[in-house]
Amino acid sequence: MTIAIYPGTFDPFTNGHLDIVQRAITLFDKVIVTVARNSSKNPMFSEKERLTLIRESARGLKNVDVELFDGLLVEYARERKATAIIRGLRAISDFEYELQMALMNRKLNNSFETVFLMPNEKYTYLNSNIVREIARLGGDVSEFVPAAVNKALRAKLRK
Repeated sequence: MTIAIYPGTFDPFTNGHLDIVQRAITLFDKVIVTVARNSSKNPMFSEKERLTLIRESARGLKNVDVELFDGLLVEYARERKATAIIRGLRAISDFEYELQMALMNRKLNNSFETVFLMPNEKYTYLNSNIVREIARLGGDVSEFVPAAVNKALRAKLRK
């Protein structure tokens, strides 16, 4: 069984993220979407909320698991017997950072590959920071995020 890990903060999970998951499940037997704990970020949604939102967004997709991880990605991938790490590339500006991460991960553990997937072109401008900012300013983000995420954003911002 080929297993791929798709790591990220996913705050919030966007249609671009979902598009990458949909592309990855055509290439691998199983895709594990992993919510990374990142103490340097101040997320809008808690870890539990992000896990729930991703599960709701990926409902109906076969062979997709959603988990939380902490620590080195290469260790997590080894524990899950992953053969690949999935990373989305929207633009050339993403490439330099992602290449550095892929090479460092390979240096730490060369038993898996990093696979770069490009989302549908309609999502190339989309990222979680922009979605959060638009939502905070009262804009409509319904075409940028799955329905469950849109509902959660609206509820969170009404508080």
